[in-house]
Amino acid sequence: MVKTASNKTKSYIDFNNHSLNQEVVLSIEESGRTVESIKRAEKIGHIVSMVLVYAFILALAIVVIFPFYWMLITSLKQKDEIDAQVQTFFPSVVMWSNYVYVFQVFKFGTFMWNTIVVAIFSTIGTLLTTIFAAFAFARLKFKGREALFMVFLMTMMIPGEMMVITNYITVASFGWIGDGQTLTEAYLSMIVPFWISVFYIYLLRQNFKQIPNELYLAAKVDGKSDWSFLWKVMVPLAAPTLISITILKFMGTWNSYVWPDLVTNKEEFRLISNGLRGSTFQDVDTGQVEYGYQMAATVLVTVPLFLLFVFFRKYIMRGVGRAGIKG
Repeated sequence: MVKTASNKTKSYIDFNNHSLNQEVVLSIEESGRTVESIKRAEKIGHIVSMVLVYAFILALAIVVIFPFYWMLITSLKQKDEIDAQVQTFFPSVVMWSNYVYVFQVFKFGTFMWNTIVVAIFSTIGTLLTTIFAAFAFARLKFKGREALFMVFLMTMMIPGEMMVITNYITVASFGWIGDGQTLTEAYLSMIVPFWISVFYIYLLRQNFKQIPNELYLAAKVDGKSDWSFLWKVMVPLAAPTLISITILKFMGTWNSYVWPDLVTNKEEFRLISNGLRGSTFQDVDTGQVEYGYQMAATVLVTVPLFLLFVFFRKYIMRGVGRAGIKG
């Protein structure tokens, strides 16, 4: 009887162990299927999110690129095709002669020379004032430094259009505008008022403040002056930000329209953007604008800036990014 009971107990235990093992195996299999389903769901969700993100980026790219594409194809169209009610997305006849016409009747060389001269000297002046001001606010200690810098920052909230009147009065008091204006006076009136940029000063100051103060103290111990430390240490270390400022300033001067048109009296003194709005591209009989010629000239003006940004975009991103790390 004892043996029989023992066998029954053993059989019962074996049966329970077998059932328990089956349950453990089933739970492991269910867990594996659950983990796989979660991973599959996460993968699908990641793919869907990436598709939506790239679709959104593609839509934005189309919105941004389409005006440039339309400018390009318009510069290659005939006048009748441009004036047609139904527009085409590619010219039926490619009119390369529109670009030949631009060089024949448009004072491209004169306007381009004026733009390059103003852009170069305006950029150089802005770099010098920005470097000196940023160094003073970042390294030199004097009473009222922070308060003065806050006043500089507050001027950034004033719209630039409000400065037009005061700048105009200033250059007029110097005798740079008015009847009998010379080319040099026209250059001065377009360059000097924009040698100061609070935004660029702030940008470079933030970059200068990232340079360890130990370098400045070590330079002082070695007997170096502030002037030597500025040009031999700080300026080379802040080269990406200075390159960014150079490119942005050059592009801003290249695109200037209102101020050069306001302070110059003769057409041959103006910049390329002013020349694009001249009467050169108007039909003599009807007075209508020849948009094919105007778009061809616009393409010629836009290409240099486009290439400048393509080749130096990494310096712009790096300079702006580094300047925003430390407050």
